Amino acid sequence: MMQLLDRPSEQRFVQTGVSWASFKAIQSGFAGFPGVRLFYYEGELEILSTSPDHEIVKGNIGYLLEDFMLNQGLEFVATGSFSQEREAIAAVQADESYCFPAKKTIPDLAIEVVITSGGPDKLRRYAALGVREVWFWENQTIQVYCLEQDGYQLATQSQLVIGLNLQRLAQCAAIESRPQAVREFRQAS
Repeated sequence: MMQLLDRPSEQRFVQTGVSWASFKAIQSGFAGFPGVRLFYYEGELEILSTSPDHEIVKGNIGYLLEDFMLNQGLEFVATGSFSQEREAIAAVQADESYCFPAKKTIPDLAIEVVITSGGPDKLRRYAALGVREVWFWENQTIQVYCLEQDGYQLATQSQLVIGLNLQRLAQCAAIESRPQAVREFRQAS
């Protein structure tokens, strides 16, 4: 199994005391810049640039997950990394997102790839939006958080994608060659 070994750093900028109007102006200024993600939560702005490794893992997760769901006959809509917002409260751009079984304003599943920063501290943003399930890929592991009445709870399996081997998905997502990642993932499934 060929793994990603080079972990170039991503750039991260955080500013507090940012109004919603200022965030929207900054967001507009970054429109059309691939590899830049903007997040907002109650006055805190985070701007994150992604690395090639991040994009490889993100792409592999999306492809492998969709291949699994298609083979399982699961109805879904892939909504990618579009910005999900609740005005003046929160805005996020998941690396991958999905709605089950049909398109919704807010996705049911959001997936975040963590290379240098982020992780469960972003859950407050997703909770403000009501995203049912959030996955964090980091260091070849996937953590699943399911939204309950009292907030997100760490889970051992997805409640939305039943039967998925998350450990294998996490490992195969780190393989640089997509064809090799697919072959290895399908062997284990």
